[in-house]
Amino acid sequence: MKRFTIILSVMLVGVLTACTVSYKFTGTSIDYTKIKSISLDKFPIRANYVWSPMESMFYNTISDIYAQKTKLKVLKRDGDLQLSGEIVEYSQTNKSIGSDGYSTQVQLKIVVNVRFVNTKKHDQDFEQRFSATTEYDSSKQLAAVQEELVQEMIDNIVDQIFNATVAIW
Repeated sequence: MKRFTIILSVMLVGVLTACTVSYKFTGTSIDYTKIKSISLDKFPIRANYVWSPMESMFYNTISDIYAQKTKLKVLKRDGDLQLSGEIVEYSQTNKSIGSDGYSTQVQLKIVVNVRFVNTKKHDQDFEQRFSATTEYDSSKQLAAVQEELVQEMIDNIVDQIFNATVAIW
């Protein structure tokens, strides 16, 4: 009986380690039988205040999210899904004033106008603005914190765009 229990235990361990279930949740609602690609245009900066690296940072981030979180082929044009637009605002404003009358916090803001076309289901087409803000201590120079803060806002906006385009519930 002891031998039978050992054999049964070894077999049970073998079965449990051989049979694993892998589940990956990306949060997308894409019908891959109909939608196979997405085309992404560059998002030029049309804001009054311009920081030129922002355009390529935005394009790289939005390309990466669709490549990493979907099975879609990312194209330059003629995709089943099409994204285009422009960065329409990049601004900074004083957020709070100290007792000495000087600014203590500065708020950065990015607004991106997005046009989305689903060539297979046009009722999902839209044109919409997405925005993100962040703050930094005014004792710091913008040049010292700009890249990190802009990337943070771009990540936020790209997540919003991704959710609006392919994570439709």
